[in-house]
Amino acid sequence: MMPGDKLVVLICGGGNGAHVLAGLAASTPGAEARVMTLYADEAERWSKSMETNDFVVSVTNSDGSVEDLKAKPVLITKDPSKAVPGADIIFFTVPAFAHEQYFTAIAPYVSSHTVLVGLPGQAGFEQQCVFILKDKAKQCAIVSFESLPWACRILEFFKHVLIQGKKETLGGSVIMSGCKPIAQPMELVQRILGNKPVVSEIGNYLVINLLAKSVVHPPIMYGKWSKWDGKPFDSKPLFYQGVDELQARLLSGVADEIVATAKAIEKQRPSADMSKVNHVLEWYRVNYADQITDNSSLFMCLKTNKAYDGLVHPMKEVDGKFMPDFKYRYMTEDVPFGIVVMKGIAEIAGVPTPNMDEVMHWCQKQIGKEFIVGSKLCGKDLDSSRAPQRYGYKTIADLFNIG
Repeated sequence: MMPGDKLVVLICGGGNGAHVLAGLAASTPGAEARVMTLYADEAERWSKSMETNDFVVSVTNSDGSVEDLKAKPVLITKDPSKAVPGADIIFFTVPAFAHEQYFTAIAPYVSSHTVLVGLPGQAGFEQQCVFILKDKAKQCAIVSFESLPWACRILEFFKHVLIQGKKETLGGSVIMSGCKPIAQPMELVQRILGNKPVVSEIGNYLVINLLAKSVVHPPIMYGKWSKWDGKPFDSKPLFYQGVDELQARLLSGVADEIVATAKAIEKQRPSADMSKVNHVLEWYRVNYADQITDNSSLFMCLKTNKAYDGLVHPMKEVDGKFMPDFKYRYMTEDVPFGIVVMKGIAEIAGVPTPNMDEVMHWCQKQIGKEFIVGSKLCGKDLDSSRAPQRYGYKTIADLFNIG
């Protein structure tokens, strides 16, 4: 960017992460922050709140002190014809199931050389973006990050959000194609996020797809509930810290298949660096080093992770007792926009996935879908997932010709 150039930032979404980004972008020198939320009347209520209230992002520093940033977006709307034109960078900070709605909304208005950022993108983000935006996608940069940059929560809707902690680093992928943005995509993202986390490009987009941590939830749900006797619980069972050895082995088996998929891709396409795709055990050891008291195994990493203290299974209250909620995002999002995508990549790479298949057969039944038949992704509901097969990808070459 040239000195004096205005950076126009559009944040799509209205949840915790979108609240944080709205404040950070609005407080960035030389930036204009806009927000577009398509959910119900959320935009109208947020916009009205800004007429009489400050918008505050409280940032928890490493020493425990809290710093308040006060800055308002210049526009909050649900109208893409007002929000999108002129945007230099567009952040998608919404659940994966909502990406399609937002891609469709921006499609008529997005300009060439715009940077489109999934924060996080989740598996299949890039393929869905290209599918919906078509030729326009080739004139944009598509960036996808593995997770949110912070632990955060809304204290008061449309007024106050708290950053409880920032990640030290955050990895992402970039598909540039013919795009010439006003600055390098990672530089633009770093400018908005501030000093932390430090963002970096960690490999091609398939690395980010296979690193998506949505793979953790379905195996644990299957391991916990596939042999459930149907009786209600007096209290909500612990999710991560309540795993048994069998659940941990199943999750580890799924992770083995993901690592094998990365190695198969690299073998078939030696120029592709897939080395950042590591086993979920190593991911826990690195990302929760200060929180885990025993990292000798995946089972112990889950059981002794202080960051997971008190986190429970998604449950519904029925007559004062609790029943599992299979319509929660651990199933309805992390299956079609997570493990199904990974299975699709593995299938193209020629890697057998018996652990994934076992998990998927049970999960799809609980959410009333059919993605997998036998060991093949050919179910009648495949088009409601983000499996690469939905978009016509059949070979490793297809996957790398996305842009």
